[in-house]
Amino acid sequence: MTSRAWLSLGANLGDPAAQLAEALRRIEAHEDIHISKRSSVAITKAWGKTDQPDFANMAVELETALKPLELLDSVLQIELDMGRVRHEVWGPRLIDIDIIAYDRVEVQTPRLTLPHPFAHERDFVLIPLEEIAPHVSAWVTEVSRNPH
Repeated sequence: MTSRAWLSLGANLGDPAAQLAEALRRIEAHEDIHISKRSSVAITKAWGKTDQPDFANMAVELETALKPLELLDSVLQIELDMGRVRHEVWGPRLIDIDIIAYDRVEVQTPRLTLPHPFAHERDFVLIPLEEIAPHVSAWVTEVSRNPH
């Protein structure tokens, strides 16, 4: 059985366009993941910590046989394999891959909260997501603003 998930990707170090392309290649190479939609790339100002280069951001829709935590482990491994080092919260990065939503599942664990708890505050997530899945963008915003 496959599920549908939506990811947000961003980069602002090195060659951000190349970093996004490489992340997409690695995601698509996973045997249990198929990218079904891709947004265009949006260049945005940094959020949270603003004294850094602009970000290249995009969203993708996936079909996957992975469960949410398995998908999280897969995207974290891609970040690590691509050289992501976590020095500071909201700091510059070679690649950032976040799960924004997984079907219409609501999850809150120490490792994963779905939908992404800050998505509704971040235009760099919502604008690309709106482009490929407006219904998901609306649902994520509603749930994030009104958690149960």
